[in-house]
Amino acid sequence: MSLSSITAISPLDGRYAAKLAPLRPLMSEQGYMHRRVQVEVAWFIMLSDAGFAEFKPLTPGARTYLLGLVKNFSEADAAAIKQIEKTTNHDVKAVEYWIKSKFEARPELEHAAEFVHFACTSEDINNTSHALQLKGARDQVLLPALDAVVTKLRELAHAYAEVPLLSRTHGQAASPTTVGKEIGNVVVRLAVAREKIAAVKLLGKMNGAVGNYNAHLAAWPDFDWEAFSKKVVETPEPLGLGLAFQPYSVQIEQHDYMAELFDAVARTNTILIDWARDVWGYVSLGYFTQRLKDGEIGSSTMPHKVNPIDFENAEGNLGLANAILRHLSEKLPISRWQRDLTDSTVLRNMGVALGHAVLAYHALLAGLNKLELNAEALATDLDGSWEVLAEPIQTVMRRFGVQGAYEQLKEVTRGKTVTAQALHGLIRSLPIPDAEKDRLLALTPASYVGKAAELARRV
Repeated sequence: MSLSSITAISPLDGRYAAKLAPLRPLMSEQGYMHRRVQVEVAWFIMLSDAGFAEFKPLTPGARTYLLGLVKNFSEADAAAIKQIEKTTNHDVKAVEYWIKSKFEARPELEHAAEFVHFACTSEDINNTSHALQLKGARDQVLLPALDAVVTKLRELAHAYAEVPLLSRTHGQAASPTTVGKEIGNVVVRLAVAREKIAAVKLLGKMNGAVGNYNAHLAAWPDFDWEAFSKKVVETPEPLGLGLAFQPYSVQIEQHDYMAELFDAVARTNTILIDWARDVWGYVSLGYFTQRLKDGEIGSSTMPHKVNPIDFENAEGNLGLANAILRHLSEKLPISRWQRDLTDSTVLRNMGVALGHAVLAYHALLAGLNKLELNAEALATDLDGSWEVLAEPIQTVMRRFGVQGAYEQLKEVTRGKTVTAQALHGLIRSLPIPDAEKDRLLALTPASYVGKAAELARRV
């Protein structure tokens, strides 16, 4: 059976493959190889500039050629590395041999070939490659997809800033708010969570087999290898890696920053699960309808159905993403002694976790773009919930020292169907100034929204 979108085991590479096309060059096996080539080339070029008599600075032509190996890295190049790996049974060594194979008929590079992967352990290449993968995935795919959701939510918050909405605390009618304010709450939460994701420093180490520059110092004991390593890691791309330097490690970079990043993404996803469930509920209550699309079917037997499938799809994928992200953040910082391999296979699933998150963000955006407000349903619910005005009435009564204000309103409203006429009769009987009576008599559930509209417009 050939591999295709309908034979793939993972739906990320099958059913949803097209939606995740931007993530694939970054988080796939090819993407991993690409970043390894980038790291090896950066290390090699900078070694030539380190001042060693045995390795003279490369000519401009050689540098351009080497950077071209990175810039033009293709699927065919990745396949060639995999072919070499069949012999080496070692993926990093296969990358080294592939680079050296590109030196043929180039005397300058052939002469310096042994400086490819010089003094490096595989994890010097791997950890920096993983950081570069995450850098690309975060900055080019994940955050833009999340930002699109936040932008749409902010747009809705402003558009519906003044549309009153019956709140439901514990599922019961409560003090009214506005649609825009409730969406605004989500915008503010996501803005904070988004900055947590963006602020995580992506670390890289290049310090040898156990983090002490042992092999480096064996070759050149008087050279400042730590400063050189820092320069390679922190110099901006394409000459360097553009990462933050990790000065202390065992054989592996200990992945604490990865845990921080994955936890930040998971927290963001949790906020979105909360919103997906809420908007699903609002659709169920009829507060929102969904724009129809010709040809779509909501049920194989019930022709009337228009299901909130985008929000359900998002909730499911957010849950899958978080399950993997949390395993990554709990497992990756743990390694027996100076190194064990339990992280290696787990790290290959970073793209799976991020893929489910990105898929969910796309589904949320699709769902939000279909929503249409049902003002009539909102107004009907508010007009049937006059009991929510018990709060302002008893609060004004307390202002003017009316004894037992809370208890009086509780007796009149708790668990009962309350009409406007009944509340107005109570208000007229209160021992409070006439101006305050008039203010309370003018109040309706739809107008009792406090600063909700102002707060919604502020996000």
